[in-house]
Amino acid sequence: MHTEIERKFLVTGEYKHLAFDHTHIEQGYFATEPGRTVRIRIRDTKAYLTIKGPSADGGLSRYEFETEIPLDDAHKLMQLCMPGRVDKTRWLIKSGQHTIEVDEFSGDNEGLVMAEIELSSPDEPFIRPDFLGQEVTGIPRYYNKYLLRHPYNTWDK
Repeated sequence: MHTEIERKFLVTGEYKHLAFDHTHIEQGYFATEPGRTVRIRIRDTKAYLTIKGPSADGGLSRYEFETEIPLDDAHKLMQLCMPGRVDKTRWLIKSGQHTIEVDEFSGDNEGLVMAEIELSSPDEPFIRPDFLGQEVTGIPRYYNKYLLRHPYNTWDK
């Protein structure tokens, strides 16, 4: 069993020049009920089936199961998903011993840029780069599954 521990932040500064890699991600969802998420993710030429359990610690941690699946199967499974997709470019940035993932959303969520950092424990210290703004860990409107049904372009800014 794998428990994902991550903190999320809005991005308010420049970050792309710090990135060592980036990928395109498309996500489709089978279930987004409270306490569980089942999704298909296509990341460039690889694909994954992911199941996430209920959030704990104020949204800081939750059970996560992820397995790679054949790309062709992922494209077929996308057709069975709920309506809508979450589309983004993920930029990878080293920060001390951690890698910060900056997601730059496109499509109906264009304009939203968030960063995530995975930790080994809820209180693990990390270097906080200047481009990280307000912490949004545990705020449901910033979950990808929320963005599927309530895209960023419909929010009151």
